[in-house]
Amino acid sequence: MTTSFLPTRRQLAPLTVGLPALAASTLGMSGPARAEWSKLPPGQAGYSPSGLAEVEALLVTLPTTALMVVSGGQIAYSYGDIAQACYLASARKSILSMMFGRYVANGTIDLDQTMGDLGIDEADKLLPIEKTAKVRDLLIASSGVYHPAGSPGDDPNTPKRGSHKPGTHFHYNNWDFNVLGAIFEKLVRKSVFKALDDDLAQPLGMQDYDAARQRMMGFESRSRFLAYHLFLSARDMARLGVVMARDGKWEGKQVVPVEWIRESTKPRVAAADVGRAADLAYGYLWWVPVTRTSARWAGSFMMSGQFGQFMLVLPRIDTVIVHRRAVTDEYAIARNLGKTKFEPSRVQAPEFLKIADMIVAAKTA
Repeated sequence: MTTSFLPTRRQLAPLTVGLPALAASTLGMSGPARAEWSKLPPGQAGYSPSGLAEVEALLVTLPTTALMVVSGGQIAYSYGDIAQACYLASARKSILSMMFGRYVANGTIDLDQTMGDLGIDEADKLLPIEKTAKVRDLLIASSGVYHPAGSPGDDPNTPKRGSHKPGTHFHYNNWDFNVLGAIFEKLVRKSVFKALDDDLAQPLGMQDYDAARQRMMGFESRSRFLAYHLFLSARDMARLGVVMARDGKWEGKQVVPVEWIRESTKPRVAAADVGRAADLAYGYLWWVPVTRTSARWAGSFMMSGQFGQFMLVLPRIDTVIVHRRAVTDEYAIARNLGKTKFEPSRVQAPEFLKIADMIVAAKTA
């Protein structure tokens, strides 16, 4: 069963939701709308200048296009163009997790509803066992639904359909994530992009957010559930990180429920069961670096996207690290419409975590 809020071909064109009114933030910012983050010299921000120089020496050898360290609500270090809005790839999924929070808290979304309850189905039909998958199973990439996804990234080693009971086997499958977007739209009664605008972009005063660039993309011949792709800058991603680091608050306003932050960033799939990232467990669309056990890493979590789109949140030290490897909109669109199989150079998660280790080690206060 479909509704008018499920992705359709018309949404392959850029949406025109309307640009948000951008407000200045008191967290490291001042002045009129679109005001800049304030930036402190590394020493005043509590970082070793020589330590950050070592970070930069590594960055220049990588295809990194931007890196930003926000500590105490102010920029302690930046590299490259932090204002360039570009494709987030799978980092989009963690943002959807943030957006789920208020609607889970107010009862609009019930994580125990099944695909059958919600009328989620494909043209070639889900199996009866697949229809028993719950929303929470999709949030931990363990739906047991191995239907082809309506976007690139299918694992060639995808299990046989019906081979695993929902909730028992981790398999990173874009079908789960695309369907979560459709479920959000069905229950909340607005598009993912309109909710992003209303619930995050406007309250946080995002500087570079353009509602018209956010778009649905994918292969309708494979699945009716397409991918909701986001295009944000490093400095606007950092705003999201500050909210997550500060128990869901921005300028004293509760933007994401604190209970949801705790629940969504809790390890729910062990790193050993994730497999391809042995040092990362998985929460509700968040990656959790469980092998880093020092006090500064306590409670940390991160988003991760293809080519090098990362945001790490370190709540214990009120620090957010954003890493971007920009690709053009034209490439992102071509890739997601199946027009190219070209793979540009990238920064992998282990490389990013090495950078993060160096930044954390450089913190002196």
